[in-house]
Amino acid sequence: MSTPRTRLEERLRAVAQERYHDRHPFNVRMHAGELTPAELRRWILNRFHYQRHIPVKDALITAKLDTSRLRRMWLRRIQDHDGATDGEGGIERWLRLGEAAGLDRDRLLSGAEVVPGVRLAVDGYVNFCRLRDPLEAVAASLTELSAPGIMLTRIDAFERYYPWIEREGLVYFRNRVDQGRRDSTEALDLVLTWARSPADEDRAVAALAFKCDVLWSLLDAVDHADTKDGPGTGIDDGPGTDLKDGPGTDLKDGPGEAT
Repeated sequence: MSTPRTRLEERLRAVAQERYHDRHPFNVRMHAGELTPAELRRWILNRFHYQRHIPVKDALITAKLDTSRLRRMWLRRIQDHDGATDGEGGIERWLRLGEAAGLDRDRLLSGAEVVPGVRLAVDGYVNFCRLRDPLEAVAASLTELSAPGIMLTRIDAFERYYPWIEREGLVYFRNRVDQGRRDSTEALDLVLTWARSPADEDRAVAALAFKCDVLWSLLDAVDHADTKDGPGTGIDDGPGTDLKDGPGTDLKDGPGEAT
């Protein structure tokens, strides 16, 4: 006979499987090798706005935890992204991904080209972690249950279909495979321990569904952005970026190119 803990885990895993953004049309096209250089750069640039806010939401969650053990555990997530020193961490690795795709890091750091829908999605998630209790804030992080799988798929897709992106730029994805497994295991155990009533279980499931909606909305905004004429989205293919060129494609053609 299944226990309440087992049933809750099954519900959470079902949400992570059925509503995760690997099913979004943009990710489906990415993993099938169908994105243009402009579309891929636009995703890298806008997704960076989410990446740089991960340690912010984790700091908000850390402040809610009531034991030294839990705070130490969650502080490690901040260090995973911010690094122990300059030049380390997930944010730095994402900047290197941008550079490998021909995007200057100052362009990513400025945030000037982030589309409004991405800003709203990220702000919504950060505020959720700020305002909700630890159970809901931690449960929202359980999209990590699906992260290792999408990272492995993405590594294969980038190596197979986007050879113009320098391979060292994929280190972020490689690192997140093991980090995602560790982080989701820890967070799932906390949620299963803290959810002591049917109402708690429903709140945890709703929090994870909300986070799936955040990631889906982020991709909606990226997918629907105008790459040439829309506000703040001036990422064009430019000369010399035909995907058929393969390795050696020149992504740095001078003024006007996405470098």
